[in-house]
Amino acid sequence: MSAIKIKRVYEKSEKDEYRILVDRLWPRGLTKELAAIDLWLKEIAPSPGLRMWFKHDPKKFLEFRAHYVEELAQNPAVTILSNLLTKHKNTTLVYAAKSEDINHAVVLKGFMESN
Repeated sequence: MSAIKIKRVYEKSEKDEYRILVDRLWPRGLTKELAAIDLWLKEIAPSPGLRMWFKHDPKKFLEFRAHYVEELAQNPAVTILSNLLTKHKNTTLVYAAKSEDINHAVVLKGFMESN
């Protein structure tokens, strides 16, 4: 499995990274060229209902994490991501959320590393 990094989609890409956008919605104000992503895997993102409930509220993060992990355990896109992680040496999961600590990419990275 490749090393998994996470970063905001607005951060500059590195030369040797394979960038996967893991948001369900396209990031605001960003062109496809500037995003420099290799794949948009929107199916791996939290469900619309969970995303709208969470609203990046730090007080809801632990409960959000539990619900999102439940979704991931049944999500076929996890197999797609797992296969990509074996094919690429350096994979970066990119997201648009403002917080670097309270977002679904943090949960997704932990989920993938533990499975």
